[in-house]
Amino acid sequence: MSKPCSLIASNVNLKIGQQQILSDVGLNLGAGKVMGVLGPNGAGKTSLLKILSGQLASQHSVSWNNKALTDYNPMFLAQQIAVVNQLNDSVFALDLYQIVRMGLLPHKSLLSRQTSEDEKSISDAISRVGLDNKVNQTFSSLSGGEQQRGLIARALVQKAALIVLDEPVNHLDVYYQHQVLKLLRSLAHKLNITVVMSLHDLNLAANYCDHLCLLDEGKMVAQGTPEQVLTSERLQQVFKIPCQVSHNGNNAAFRVDFYPPDEVEL
Repeated sequence: MSKPCSLIASNVNLKIGQQQILSDVGLNLGAGKVMGVLGPNGAGKTSLLKILSGQLASQHSVSWNNKALTDYNPMFLAQQIAVVNQLNDSVFALDLYQIVRMGLLPHKSLLSRQTSEDEKSISDAISRVGLDNKVNQTFSSLSGGEQQRGLIARALVQKAALIVLDEPVNHLDVYYQHQVLKLLRSLAHKLNITVVMSLHDLNLAANYCDHLCLLDEGKMVAQGTPEQVLTSERLQQVFKIPCQVSHNGNNAAFRVDFYPPDEVEL
């Protein structure tokens, strides 16, 4: 696995037409950490993830391993950063092994043959995400949680030191939400991988992330540990709805509850 790296962003700004999407956003995240990006719809979460992963150009300064993203060779950047998105229907006929094998693409030329080391890398990644018994199943036949784990295995084969995920558990059942997030946290801590993901569920974010960034209208409202970021006053201000935060200093017991407002405009 790659040596420990850090992700640093300063004065990130993004404007599309007349709309300011992000304004002076900054963050610093070390290796082996999981960062959750939070905020209401339209807060700029997806745009920030695209900038941090080098997919979207903007007026910004983002560095990875003390070097600006714009200074990296595109192929080397593809070897360093894995973006886990939902797959389109055209690849659903492939089996799990073929999907995971795609992680080799940034490291191989078109004429390169698959080596025994490549085979071991694919096999190890599939084992690490607990899908040994699903290797030959078509991707479309896997459950939502299994598909997400398969995509994470692909990122491991890619040997990426940074994994970026946009709403990785949004359409999963509760069991698979916890399963996928627990896997990501374990990989980050054990393999020194940096994980950045957007999440809607604040309780999941509090339980599985080391560092949180709370955005609102393109601005960084707060960042830090779950205890530092998720206060009832701040969340009520950002999400415009009454809430209560309770915890005893242990992330596992952290809980955010939102309540219907007294008056609802119809």
